[in-house]
Amino acid sequence: MTHLQPYTPGPASTVDFCRLWDARVDALERHLSARTWALAGVAVVLTSYPIARIVIPAILHGIVHEVVRSVLGLL
Repeated sequence: MTHLQPYTPGPASTVDFCRLWDARVDALERHLSARTWALAGVAVVLTSYPIARIVIPAILHGIVHEVVRSVLGLL
């Protein structure tokens, strides 16, 4: 095995991957309890809340700051 050909997924393997992913999601929906789904939801909220409160306003502040600076520079 001196020559190894890199794997490139084709259309058939993409369909197979989608079917596999669909089967795994279906298994999760069938076998996880409501308590587990609730804990997962709480984890998502606890993770996304700081992002929504810190990162998004910082990005918006940077964008608005640059727009105001460029508009005031034109005057």
